[in-house]
Amino acid sequence: MSRLRIVAAGFVVVLCLTLAAPVARAWQYSADQPVGATAQHAPDWQKNAGIDQNLGHPLPLNDAFIDESGHAVKLGDYFSHGRPVMLELMYYNCQMLCPQVLHGMAVALRASGFQAGNQYDVVVASIDPTDTPAEGAEKKQQFLSMLDAPASAASAVHFLTGPQSSITDLAGATGFHYVRVPGPDGKMDQFAHSSVVMIATPDGRLSKYLFGVDFQSRDVRLAIIQASTRHIGTLSDIILLYCCNYSPSQGRYTVAVLRILGFAGMGAVLAVLFMLYLLSKKPKQRPVGA
Repeated sequence: MSRLRIVAAGFVVVLCLTLAAPVARAWQYSADQPVGATAQHAPDWQKNAGIDQNLGHPLPLNDAFIDESGHAVKLGDYFSHGRPVMLELMYYNCQMLCPQVLHGMAVALRASGFQAGNQYDVVVASIDPTDTPAEGAEKKQQFLSMLDAPASAASAVHFLTGPQSSITDLAGATGFHYVRVPGPDGKMDQFAHSSVVMIATPDGRLSKYLFGVDFQSRDVRLAIIQASTRHIGTLSDIILLYCCNYSPSQGRYTVAVLRILGFAGMGAVLAVLFMLYLLSKKPKQRPVGA
């Protein structure tokens, strides 16, 4: 009986070791060469290509750039007209994300009901110091064609290039982090970065960040109105702003349910008070014999 127990116990130990061996090997393999769920960790470069929302932070208005015509300018030159500025950071040789963000911004601005040069200006700055004004001019023409705006809008749309020092200052002020990465040919001529457009106030402070490649025209319109401190927009825009909240974490406007409920409750109370007033009025008595 004791010998049988020893044999059985030995069999159990062997069986446990046999079952445990693949588990141990799999754990070691997952640590050395992650696969499946364990491979879903972001690479180091991606962790350094995010966005810090520096809301209210001033832009480096004294930094020097070159516009699409080859003229030396300062960033502050575009903040002297009393209008909010739509700001985007990209690089002109990008063939993937940047054109999509540029297209999404143009479509949203076109559908917003506002016009460049009247309610807002546009500034697009390259993060690649090797980009040229000629490339900026080409991108500007593409953007204007997508914007489908009158010829006068061209004076309110600006595509800038500049030295690395100015690019670094602007990227740091906006919280726009990017990383140079190799392209398909192995050359370090591409950048990893977030897809975002920013709205700045007329005095050069960051007001809103909108994320993605397809932007809601409602969000763009409300962001421009808020950046202008409500100097533009209609009564319906002001009501819509009251009923919406800007969510920094989502980078868009969401419905403010409590405000809407409060507004509806106030309307219901006023309606009840008006009905009570009507019911409390005594009907006029007709004179006898009339």
